[in-house]
Amino acid sequence: MMEFLRRMFGGGGSTRPKVDDRYMALYVQPKRCPEVVMVRIDRYNDLSEQDEGGYFVRKLARGERCPFGAEVLVTFGKNRQPVEVTVIDGQEVDEAAYLAWRQGNGG
Repeated sequence: MMEFLRRMFGGGGSTRPKVDDRYMALYVQPKRCPEVVMVRIDRYNDLSEQDEGGYFVRKLARGERCPFGAEVLVTFGKNRQPVEVTVIDGQEVDEAAYLAWRQGNGG
């Protein structure tokens, strides 16, 4: 989690997730799959409000070549900045792993 935030807000070099005013990208590898999937989150349309304040989003990361998916849960503060990322049935990887997988698989 801290590594994700460090990469997002600096210190991660060129492999940090792409974030702009509206969108952010996470890279996920589902369990039992070599495929790496990009999950794009629109911070103004995809988020749901939490009762206690802030926002959250839940997305399923499923590739084209793998029958298994990973669930991505991200909580955001009131300012729509990510606070915590949880990946169930998979793992978060960096953009370099995503690009390497695409290059090696004709993507």
